[in-house]
Amino acid sequence: MKNAHVIGLGKSGVAAARLLHREGWQVVLSDRGTSPSLVTQQEALRQDGITVLLDYSFVPDSRTNLLVVSPGVPWDSPALVAARENGLEVIGETELAWRFLQDRPWVGITGTNGKTTTTALTAAIFQAAGLNAPACGNIGYAACELALESTVPDWVIAELSSYQIEASATLAPQIGLWTTLTPDHLQRHGTVENYAQIKATLMHRSELAVFNGDDPYLRQHMPEEFPSAYWTSAAGKRAIAPLRPTAYIDDGWVKFEGIPIVQADALRMVGDHNQQNLLLAVTAACLAELDAEAIAAGVTSFPGVPHRLEHICTWQGIDFVNDSKATNYDAAEVGLRSVEAPAVLIAGGEAKEGDDTAWVQRIHERAATVLLIGDAAPQFAQRLETAGYRNYTIVENMERAVERGAEVAPSLGASVVLLSPACASFDQYPNFEQRGEHFRQLCQERFS
Repeated sequence: MKNAHVIGLGKSGVAAARLLHREGWQVVLSDRGTSPSLVTQQEALRQDGITVLLDYSFVPDSRTNLLVVSPGVPWDSPALVAARENGLEVIGETELAWRFLQDRPWVGITGTNGKTTTTALTAAIFQAAGLNAPACGNIGYAACELALESTVPDWVIAELSSYQIEASATLAPQIGLWTTLTPDHLQRHGTVENYAQIKATLMHRSELAVFNGDDPYLRQHMPEEFPSAYWTSAAGKRAIAPLRPTAYIDDGWVKFEGIPIVQADALRMVGDHNQQNLLLAVTAACLAELDAEAIAAGVTSFPGVPHRLEHICTWQGIDFVNDSKATNYDAAEVGLRSVEAPAVLIAGGEAKEGDDTAWVQRIHERAATVLLIGDAAPQFAQRLETAGYRNYTIVENMERAVERGAEVAPSLGASVVLLSPACASFDQYPNFEQRGEHFRQLCQERFS
């Protein structure tokens, strides 16, 4: 019997382990954690015939035929490097799913920012056309969960991070979408160039490659590398000449190769960046030859994405907006630019590397005050001081931030309290979703 070891007891790891077990593999699943919830999962999986090792760090074993890693496991960790050097096949969970679903067409969506909204919108459009097209990867299902379903999807709509791409050597979507590229995850990838090239490998393997022509990095660096690519622009057809202007906004319409598909304001999401996301999703649908009427229906009915400029409630004329998914400076700058100014900004968490210049400039322009939370609060306070912005307060946690935001917004003339952290969440929360849910809970308890 073939032996597989799966690292990571999250959704992806569990799905990978169950898929391999179903296919007749002897499976060991390990995790460094020891929490009560992991112990509960350990017992449930044991009853299904899957061995789970907690408080365990993987060590290469000659009896293992395949090692599958969850997205959060560093691809260059010493154990994985040693495993590959010893000839052990090491793949990511998404690559495993691809091996079982490669007879299905995939839309692979990557980028620094915008990929979650683009993925969710693309899936909604395909579903409006009557297709079984679930979103997976970094959103929705783990990719291996789709391979476990009794009904295989018509299309796989996958949000793919750089972590997932570098561990998926053969994954080849029919359609690849690249939303944006700004510095992110440099603690893992080292340089922007390395980070970009990881994403570029996915696009090279895609049968059809589509790029956001409004993104400065993509516009500058990718045309020569992808001479046959499709390009989109919210600024119109001429804005991306002499590239291949495939989809663009003209006269208030999203047009694909000159044909009106859907009115641009049919998407009920604020911000210019969402017009770019709309163009990419519509391009994918048109390349998949979906009916224009179905595309318009999918766009019109799309409710938006949780934790990305999500309106939670309105209290005494003040909107409380959850942008917890803004985990880097560029996403947070977009968030602040997208709401009505002046705004009360809640920022902070676990700081990331990156260029904060545009974000700090946007704070000067649009933030009435900044409420700082988490480990990054002292660092951000110093940065704002250096930049000459002094209307900030260190409030430490979300409870105080929401309370303080409600107190000061009326006197500052602010109509929005915006959670847009510009940080990872791991100092105070397991993930950005739980951070956003906590913000939602606090707002609803106090203001509803």
